[in-house]
Amino acid sequence: MKRQAKDTVYISIATITKALSSPKRIEILELLSQGEKTVEVISEQAELGLKNASAQLKELKSARLLDSRKDGKYVYYFLASKSVSNFLIHLREFSEETSVELQKITKEAFSSPNDLDSVDRKSLLAKAKKGEVLIIDVRPDDEFKSGHIPFARSIPLSQLKSAMRGFSKNVEIVAYCRGPYCFLAKDAVEALKAKGFKAKRLGDSVTEWELHGLPVEKSA
Repeated sequence: MKRQAKDTVYISIATITKALSSPKRIEILELLSQGEKTVEVISEQAELGLKNASAQLKELKSARLLDSRKDGKYVYYFLASKSVSNFLIHLREFSEETSVELQKITKEAFSSPNDLDSVDRKSLLAKAKKGEVLIIDVRPDDEFKSGHIPFARSIPLSQLKSAMRGFSKNVEIVAYCRGPYCFLAKDAVEALKAKGFKAKRLGDSVTEWELHGLPVEKSA
C-alpha cells in the first residue's frame, strides 16, 4: 500500500513534467500567462499550425495546467490557476542558474544596455504616478486589458511610431512586454532611442510584477 501510494505521487508529478517537456508547450503557457487566448491566436503567436496548436493545448489541458471556455464559435484557453504562471517564473529562474547555454543566449540576444538595472519596482510605480516616468505596455491590447502595471499606457508596438508624437523628450519612457524573453519591449526601446527619447526596458512581465506583491490593474 505504501509503495502504491508513493508510485501514484510520482506518476502524478511525471504527468506534469511530461506536459512541460515540449518547448512549444512552455511557450504556450507563457503566452497564456498574459491572458486567455483562442487556438487561432495561439497558433499565430507561437508560430504553430492550427492542428499542432490544438494538439499542444489538448496535452496541457490533460495535465490540468490550463482550462477552457466556449464563447460562440470560439474556444478560449486560460491557465488553470495563478500558481501555473508563478511556477513558470521559478522554472525560468532555475534554468537561468543551471544552464550555461541559456545564460549565453540570454546575454547575447536579450540583454541590452537599455535594460533597467536593479529595478526598484515601488520607486518606479511612484515615479509613474507623479508623471516623472512614462510606462508603456507594448503587448497587444487584449493582453493589456487582462492585466497591466498601474499607470501604464497601452501602446502596442505596431502603434508606437504614431504614438511618439505625443511623447515628451524630457520624460523617461519605460517599456515592458511579456517578460525577459520577449522582444517587443526591446524593439520599442530601440525605436524610441533612435528618435531621441530617453527609454529603458523593464524585463518584468505582469506576472513577475504581481509575484513581487505589487498591484496589477485590469481594464473592462
